[in-house]
Parts: sequence; C-alpha cells; structure tokens
Amino acid sequence: MTLAAEIHNGTSPEKLLAPVLSAFWDQPESWTLETYRRHEGYEGLRKALAMDPDELIAYVKDSGLRGRGGAGFPTGMKWQFIPQGDGKPHYLVVNADESEPGTCKDIPLLFANPHSLIEGIVIACYAIRSSHAFIYLRGEVVPVLRRLHEAVREAYEAGYLGTDILGSGLDLELTVHAGAGAYICGEETALLDSLEGRRGQPRLRPPFPAVAGLYACPTVVNNVESIASVPAILNKGKDWFKSMGSEKSPGFTLYSLSGHVTSPGQYEAPLGITLRQLLDMSGGMRAGHRLKFWTPGGSSTPMFTDEHLDVPLDYEGVGAAGSMLGTKALQCFDETTCVVRAVTRWTEFYAHESCGKCTPCREGTYWLVQLLRDIEAGKGEMADLDKLNDIADNINGKSFCALGDGAASPIFSSLKYFREEYEQHITGKGCPFDPARSTAWADDTNTDGTNAHRGVNA
Repeated sequence: MTLAAEIHNGTSPEKLLAPVLSAFWDQPESWTLETYRRHEGYEGLRKALAMDPDELIAYVKDSGLRGRGGAGFPTGMKWQFIPQGDGKPHYLVVNADESEPGTCKDIPLLFANPHSLIEGIVIACYAIRSSHAFIYLRGEVVPVLRRLHEAVREAYEAGYLGTDILGSGLDLELTVHAGAGAYICGEETALLDSLEGRRGQPRLRPPFPAVAGLYACPTVVNNVESIASVPAILNKGKDWFKSMGSEKSPGFTLYSLSGHVTSPGQYEAPLGITLRQLLDMSGGMRAGHRLKFWTPGGSSTPMFTDEHLDVPLDYEGVGAAGSMLGTKALQCFDETTCVVRAVTRWTEFYAHESCGKCTPCREGTYWLVQLLRDIEAGKGEMADLDKLNDIADNINGKSFCALGDGAASPIFSSLKYFREEYEQHITGKGCPFDPARSTAWADDTNTDGTNAHRGVNA
C-alpha cells in the first residue's frame, strides 16, 4: 500500500497528505474504467456538461488551479485565451513527454489512473469547444502507452469519447501519439512541431499556441497532472480545492521524492508542504547520512541545501527562496555526493538534448561540459570558475527557449552554495569524493560488498 493510501485509510498518524489522484493507486486494476467509476469517476464530467462552456472556464479559473508542468500558469486563464467564434478548429494537446531529470509524476499517474486524465480531457475540450484532443506521450514508456490505449478504448466503448458524449451533443476524438524521445519536445511549441510531423524545435512567439498552435489553429497545451486534477475540482467543488494549499497556490499536487531517501516515491499533498515534513513521513535520508543538496523541481531548477528544508513548496515560497517549484521533483543527495559530478552529468544531458536551433544553448552547453569535465578530473584552473559563470550567464535568458535557462540553473546555484567544493577539485587535482582518493569512502560497505557511498549515476 502506498503511503498516500495508508493516510487516506487512517492507518498512519500523519495528516499532511491529500491523496486525490493517487487515492486508489494501490487497488487491484486501478487503471480500469470499473475501478475509476467506483471512485466517483466521470461524475465531474456530468457536472461540467450541465454548465455553459464559458461558465465552466470561469469555474476552473476561480478554483485557482495552476499548471503542474513547471511554469504554474493559471489553467482556467489559459483556456480563456482561446478565441471563440473564429470558425477554426480548436485543439487540446496534453503534454505527457515527461523527461526532466528527476521528474516522475505524470508517467506513474497515467500508469495507475489514466481515466482521470481522459475525464479531464473531455471537460477541457467542452470548455474550449474542441472536438479533437491529443496526448503526446514519451515513446519509451511502452507499458504506459499500452495501458493508455486500453483506457481510451474503454472510454469510447462507454460513451465518454466519440459522438454525442452522454447526450450532450459534444463530439470528441482523442488521439494518443508516442513521441520519439527528444527532451526538447517537452517544450510546448517544439511538441506541436513534432506532432505535426516535423523536427521538434521551439517556435518563435508570438504567435502563441492559443492563437496559432497545432495546424495553425487555436490550441491549449496542458500538462497531464493539470488536466487530471480538473475532474476532482468539478466533482468536489472549487471551495474544497481552495481549502488546500495557500491563497495563491491552492490545491493538491504530486511531489516526487527521490535520491538518497529511505522511502522514495510519490507523495500527494497540499501545496506549501515542506521537504522536512515529507522527509519525516518518508523515513528521512538513508541511515547514517544527512542531506547535502536537493532540487525543488528537477535538475533545471536552482538547487537548495539543508538550509532550505522549511521552505514552503508552493510557487511563491520556492520563488522567494531563489528557485522554482517546477515539476516538484525533489531529488535529495547526501554528503557522499560530489556536487561537481552531479552538475556535470546534468549539463551533459542538456548539451546532448539541445536542439541546436540557437547559438547560446548549442555552443554554451558544449563548453560548459568541457570545463566541468576538466574540473571534475582535476585538470581545471581557478579562472575556470568565473568562466563557467560567464558562459552560463550568456545562455540564461538569451536562448530561444527555456532549455538554456534550465542548463544554467545548476551552474549558478552550485557555484553559489558549493564554490569551495569546485576549488577543492582544482587545488586537490581531482575529486575528493573519489573512493581511490578519499578516506571518507572507507568503512561504508553494503552487505553485498558494494560501496554504499555513491554519487549520481553516469
């Protein structure tokens, strides 16, 4: 049984979690329509169809739901941007191309409870007056793709998709599209280009997708969790939703806890919970170790240290502390992890995944990798640290899309909090966390004979 389910069933003393999307993930065949219906599935849709589309948009806007894909833009406001009476087809595109390092919420959600997304899609399409929706899924997750196809088939068979849905007159076709594994396609305009059959590269904006998106028609692009949260809001009410979280960041959300923690996993809680509280519920850091640094929203958000354990994990709280909530991917690293090595691996990822369209990102990430590899190997110079900062500054805010900003974030934050560790690599001619060089790695062997002190996997 998941921790969220334990708390939901009253078997845990903790009362901080709010299982909604994850409430029945632990039940047999949680992904089926039958199980979803037993938990008030598609009741939110019935209530939505009884409303006027504009009234529905206003209701979602008043609930305060913000996009769960990283930016935190109000969902209802994004729907409201779609022009009406323009005579063009309108599209809803669900971004399920989850590929940010450390982010692992949308894929488990689709695997365990795909009908929450499908119900949310029908509600959203009714609101924006769309008759065709797309789910752009990361193609590597074949088991999720199969399960999603089956859930779509069940929804068509039950009359929740297709023609005249529940007698409302709404016709809706839903297409599941498997991407080809490019990280850049998580950026909404690159995703639209990929969906149209072209190479996934960001588009120049304006025009924005709400005006000229998929096939040059008005398009809403929403994250999986954003859309999947809508049915519960309609079913239980906007006041219920606003009773959780904070005034500017209301509601529940999925926090992905990973790294050197005792019990990693998905923790669904109101926005504003702290990492200290989540670690208390998850058994803390692995035995005998302490937290060194962590990311609040995946590797593209500025890292935090143990000084930030009590920062409220909502959009305003994390922003005020100098980072971004992002996708709420809480990667926790203990004192055995080399910061330089971790940042190098992340930067190698961004350099590999850069689409190459703009010079700052294409060239900048390449040179960041060269410098970081030299520093990690003990071949760097003190001047390289200022050079790192300078190159990152020439990428940040100057690239075509947010990939460049994300690549610069761990550079800035790691130099801010761990500059001394970078200097140790240079003055000591190598990594102080290398088992061959450091006595700190001795006397810490697992029962299978492997070393328990490990950093970020290559």
